[in-house]
Amino acid sequence: MRILVAVATRHGATREIAEQIAATAAAALAETGVAAEVGVVDAGHVTSFAGYDAVVLGSAVYFGQWLESARRLAHEHREELRRVPVWLFSSGPVGHIAGEDPVDVSDVVAASGAREHRLFGGRVERANLRFTDRAVVVALRVQDGDNRDWPMIRAWARAIASELAVVPSGQESRR
Repeated sequence: MRILVAVATRHGATREIAEQIAATAAAALAETGVAAEVGVVDAGHVTSFAGYDAVVLGSAVYFGQWLESARRLAHEHREELRRVPVWLFSSGPVGHIAGEDPVDVSDVVAASGAREHRLFGGRVERANLRFTDRAVVVALRVQDGDNRDWPMIRAWARAIASELAVVPSGQESRR
């Protein structure tokens, strides 16, 4: 089974989440006896999903939106994505108001036919931010820190692996 974890990130924190998802899913599948090759690739470098049995697509969130490379990937390859199970994750929205959805991925869900979208906290290090991003973080009084919930991320990756372990490779089981 081949699984692609495609990710869009600016400062590397979202890629670290993608790498944890890949490692956890591969280990969980191996525990069930399913041999899996799980790779992490920057969304901007993906040219095709041919040959993959599943896709996890994730992006850092800035101003409530995914990065353009991830959005473009989902829209340009919508037909390929609809042939395999797809999961989405977002990382890093800061300063959102309780009760409001901090990220709008409805167009990406529609394009990809994703089974699920998960939102994970991100990491904020002002020293690594662009001037405009740093200004927003200061205005919203966001503190530096790592808000990624690693146990939650690993649990989600294991849940994905559990779903994939019961689906024969190459068969569509969704929609």
